[in-house]
Amino acid sequence: MAITAAQVKDLREQTGAGMMDAKKALTETDGDMEAAIDWLRTKGLAKAAKKSGRTAAEGLVAVKVDNGRGVAVEVNAETDFVAKNADFQTMVSKIADEAVKVDDVEALKQADLGGKSVDESITDAIAKIGENMSLRRMAVIEAEGVAAYVHNAAASGMGKIGVLVGYTGGNEDFARQVAMHIAAVNPASLSETDLDPALVEREKQVLTEQARASGKPEQVIEKMIEGRMKKYFSEVTLLNQSFVVNPDLTVGAAAEEAGATITGFVRLEVGEGIEVEKEDFAAEVAKAAQG
Repeated sequence: MAITAAQVKDLREQTGAGMMDAKKALTETDGDMEAAIDWLRTKGLAKAAKKSGRTAAEGLVAVKVDNGRGVAVEVNAETDFVAKNADFQTMVSKIADEAVKVDDVEALKQADLGGKSVDESITDAIAKIGENMSLRRMAVIEAEGVAAYVHNAAASGMGKIGVLVGYTGGNEDFARQVAMHIAAVNPASLSETDLDPALVEREKQVLTEQARASGKPEQVIEKMIEGRMKKYFSEVTLLNQSFVVNPDLTVGAAAEEAGATITGFVRLEVGEGIEVEKEDFAAEVAKAAQG
């Protein structure tokens, strides 16, 4: 029988399942709504959809490097406990393997993972493990050489912070030291020219107001602003930061000594930028009891 859009809409509202899953369930059950709901439950799709509204701010960042192309992917879950789950780690590693072959996160979601798309595989994992999960983002670095570093590693190539550094010249050991620096210090950009102009302008405005509040002559104020902006760049841009391995040198100077040029970097940290709603313990227990 023909399945109508109204039937699909009704089933989606009752189960929270995706449009294609709802349509398939109705097709498989000849439009029987109750049977379609049971079909979705059997497949774990209704259960997964109900969990999709929960905040997933934990998880893992995985990094992979292949022939001058490095990728970092963030796959989120609700709790740190799941990040330690071997099945979850295996899935994340396989997703990172596929990421090397695609250009962006949308293509990665549709990539094949053992006969199913990455999206479908994550849905299956939600049903099996019982927590909301999501493939949040992916970043790529391409260079003559790419070094990778994972901080707080949960397994090989994955942890809470993943860093990739693109470089020419020098060697991988030095580039990996730079990656460790980036993990620790979290620079905003490679150099002054890569900084968001709006961010620079905002900082300059704040420093200008602070300098003018001193009541000093305009010529002195201009020099104060110039000096403070230089200090700001030394704090937020990678090449101008003091190198954690040797604080007597900037990262740029250390790279020059090593005969290397840092061409770019990527740093992904699990959950950064995700707003997590705080609940008291009683509320958490009540929510868990409701499923």
